[in-house]
Amino acid sequence: MATVKLTTANFAEKTGGDGIVLVDFWAEWCGPCRRFAPIYERVSAAHPDIVFGKVDTEAEQALAVEYNIRSIPTIMAVKDGVIVFEQPGLLPEAALEDLISQLRALDMDRVRRQAVAERR
Repeated sequence: MATVKLTTANFAEKTGGDGIVLVDFWAEWCGPCRRFAPIYERVSAAHPDIVFGKVDTEAEQALAVEYNIRSIPTIMAVKDGVIVFEQPGLLPEAALEDLISQLRALDMDRVRRQAVAERR
């Protein structure tokens, strides 16, 4: 699956449902972002069941502010509508594949129980 352009208009829709969504916060002027782009594209082609989104932080500054993006590239992982991972910096392909394996194995019922317990 090709990557999906995420904007303020479609971000909630694309990240709010069931399944795994990876979000790459990037900018055209960012060297590490340009080096990460082909890795992200390759991995997206290998996992058609996952949404691979890209947020251009220059065009979508409101999203960058809302998600407190201070460094790019930043990769965010959302599973079943819950942000479960966020990390700035270029991820090597093997690390991105490992992240996907961990996301697939993640027990979301357990994650939700932990979130409730932490709010108490």
